[in-house]
Amino acid sequence: MSRIIKPSMPTVSRRGLIASTAALAAAAALPTPAWAKGGSMRHVKKGFGTYTGEDINLAIAGAHYATGGRSGHAIAVDGMIPGPLIKLREGQDVRLNVTNNLDEDSSIHWHGLLLPFQFDGVPGVSFPGIKPGETFTYEFPIRQAGTYWWHSHSGLQEQMGHYGPLVIEAKDGSDDRFDRDYIVLLSEFTPIHPHAIMRKLKVGEHYFNNSMMTATEGDMSGGERRMWSGMRMNPRDIADVSAPAYTYLINGHGPADDLEYLFTPGEKVRLRIINGSAMTFFNMRIPRVPMTVIQADGQDVEDVEVDELQIGVAETYDVVVTPPDGSHALVAEAMDRSGMGIASLTSHKGHKAVAPSLREVPTLTMADMGMAGMEGMDHGSGGMDHSMRDKNLVPSDVEVGPGVDMIAPMPVDRMDFPGLGLDTVDHRVLRYTDLRSKAMNPHRMPERTIQIHLTGNMERYMWSFDGKNFTSVTDDPIRFGFDERVRVKLVNDTMMAHPIHLHGHFFELVNGDNPHDMHQPRKHTVIVQPGSSATFDLTADEPGDWAFHCHLLYHMHAGMMQVVTVRPFPQEA
Repeated sequence: MSRIIKPSMPTVSRRGLIASTAALAAAAALPTPAWAKGGSMRHVKKGFGTYTGEDINLAIAGAHYATGGRSGHAIAVDGMIPGPLIKLREGQDVRLNVTNNLDEDSSIHWHGLLLPFQFDGVPGVSFPGIKPGETFTYEFPIRQAGTYWWHSHSGLQEQMGHYGPLVIEAKDGSDDRFDRDYIVLLSEFTPIHPHAIMRKLKVGEHYFNNSMMTATEGDMSGGERRMWSGMRMNPRDIADVSAPAYTYLINGHGPADDLEYLFTPGEKVRLRIINGSAMTFFNMRIPRVPMTVIQADGQDVEDVEVDELQIGVAETYDVVVTPPDGSHALVAEAMDRSGMGIASLTSHKGHKAVAPSLREVPTLTMADMGMAGMEGMDHGSGGMDHSMRDKNLVPSDVEVGPGVDMIAPMPVDRMDFPGLGLDTVDHRVLRYTDLRSKAMNPHRMPERTIQIHLTGNMERYMWSFDGKNFTSVTDDPIRFGFDERVRVKLVNDTMMAHPIHLHGHFFELVNGDNPHDMHQPRKHTVIVQPGSSATFDLTADEPGDWAFHCHLLYHMHAGMMQVVTVRPFPQEA
């Protein structure tokens, strides 16, 4: 059965829509999933085919995946992980017919695309989801160019392989200037069911962390150790889930699969880097091969040459390299340095590049606790613990209850921070302050400013915006007037970096001091560093209801999500 939904006003309340979706999900969860029935399961093809045209069919189904010494159940689209590369052209129309062959509801969200909100693909926000056995048709015009991706927005399916790349060629032909054009899609595989991971995180947030700092390790002072202990935190609490559970993948291939990218010396090679992982920040580098960044989140930026960049979950960067003859390691090292994805960029087919060793595990600092500039204080004093939950430091609408175990005392903007562990390397690393939009943005000053706090209780694994879990705010969205210009300041009161993603829009990062800067980079996802703030300007010109959330999958699932509502629709104004 196929159905097409035309853009229109919702006829049910958001709470009713979400409640019905939850009921459907609960009902769908009752039957035994196919992977648990003991029958044969289709083995996944690693990598992806390429689909083009105006009518594209996709089928979601259970599968079996293996790499290295690990294997387990997965969710594949058309039998592939990642799912197929959807390659479109700016200005065309597309109909994407998605069939759900799972025993539970599913969905596809088109990450970074400008489209009618009914086709954004978020169950409970923009549509009810796709029931087992149904086909849903997404239909919309392609209004942009660049590198994007797609993924499930249902439960934790994304962790199981339900994602794929999406490229839109520019109608001006500018993509033809490169000799080769490759996708580098980063992700993870785990044989552990994602709901089992969630349960383990709830029981013990450090369950998957094998790099915790011991009492005598490192050069931290006694006062600092007492302060960390008093906060019941560890300075190496960097990643919730990492190599003990994950094998890191590039285009679906683990390190043991020896993935190759071929080139001829002298060629200009474009690498479209997509972080499609569930929980992993990656540090990308090709030792001794400079990378020129040309796009961020699918939007053109002025060229920036770097030797390494950190890419948060859900971000994309396009880089151009001209590697010399030989085999070069393309390294995607997890931010906590517990493991890496690896491939060979080589001019000699079959020659494997030598992977570098993992670097020393980085350590969080006072700045990551929201105390930048507070050096010299008595960090071992009993008063410090009190100040870390001082309600006077946050607006009155922030709920400081059991779900908030920390309030950053002095959060500062760290747009110039290259990412944890990259501030001490001796080569060039990309910073948000390096990014400049290639095209000039319209000049508009913000008409109002709002502040949103990223909050959590790390010990109980509770995550939220403004101390309120998503389930308690579903009928109280963040409201923007259509075409309103708003400055949004995000304050991270936690000690973890959060990649915050807004659906259906691009915002402009405030990454400098010039209030009239018309070249602020346009992005759909921004990393908010631990204990810090980040600010963007948004012109809310896409009407509808849009998801706004942390793109760390288990943080979103635990409640760090909200709905942004843009009203009225232009025809109603």
